[in-house]
Amino acid sequence: GKKNPDVVAITAAMSDGTGLTRFSRKFPERFFDVGIAEEHAVTMAGGLARAGMKPVVAVYSTFLQRAFDQIMHDVCLQSLPVVFAIDRAGVVGEDGPTHHGIFDLAYLRMMPGLTIMAPKDENELRQMLLLALHMDKPVAIRYPRGQGTGGNLSTAQTLKPGEAEVLSEGDDAVILALGPMVQAAAAAADLLKTVGIHCTVINARFVKPMDQQTILEWARRVPHLITVEDHVLTGGFGSAVLELLAEGGIQNVQITRLGYPDRFIETATIPELHELYGLTAEGIFRSVTGRRLTLASGKK
Repeated sequence: GKKNPDVVAITAAMSDGTGLTRFSRKFPERFFDVGIAEEHAVTMAGGLARAGMKPVVAVYSTFLQRAFDQIMHDVCLQSLPVVFAIDRAGVVGEDGPTHHGIFDLAYLRMMPGLTIMAPKDENELRQMLLLALHMDKPVAIRYPRGQGTGGNLSTAQTLKPGEAEVLSEGDDAVILALGPMVQAAAAAADLLKTVGIHCTVINARFVKPMDQQTILEWARRVPHLITVEDHVLTGGFGSAVLELLAEGGIQNVQITRLGYPDRFIETATIPELHELYGLTAEGIFRSVTGRRLTLASGKK
């Protein structure tokens, strides 16, 4: 906000929850809380963008659903540079089914011209926000509820739209993870190494545009590819990967998609839900090996 006076923040009665309180106090003339009116928040952002501002709409994933039409017609159709900071993406714990943000990728990735990103940690979130503010088009960044994972904020990196990050390499399987699931994927790769399975771990970063070249290259090299996302499987990141592999003629690789099934997800803590649906290091280990961890592999 200090470096770019054109940046404005908009929310719909979620200033505390989205972390905008500090911005609102420092730049009150550039902060707008429109109340419980997500549709108006998005249309207002489109108008401000048309006037030359750089609006950031901070909103919970589940409540952004209400503004589907406005995102489509008032922002994407006009190709306006609005940034959607989508908080509470993924399961949210005790707030339950009404607040789980597990559908946003399915309804956003079909919108023409919209770039969609998901950071692995808070440092990458910072870099994605900087990238989004420099892009002259609509951008959505989804990130989970809660504290960050401790990324090194002193490490600056210029992200290239549509470029994934290969974190480790192995020829037995590829774990293609999105957002906070990258941490679980990296931990799973360490566990798998103890039983002689060497995995490539890829931080997808972008759902749209996807790093097609990297994904296709690795899909041709390994016998097993696993996608991991904090989102429903129907229409999500794994579905986008399946579409890419089908169009790329990739046939000789086993595909496993980890995410949430086609139903409303129950109330439980975030760790409990991740464990229940296999979105943990052990769950990924099990999806690769077909068996649970044993004492011999270093974990009960």
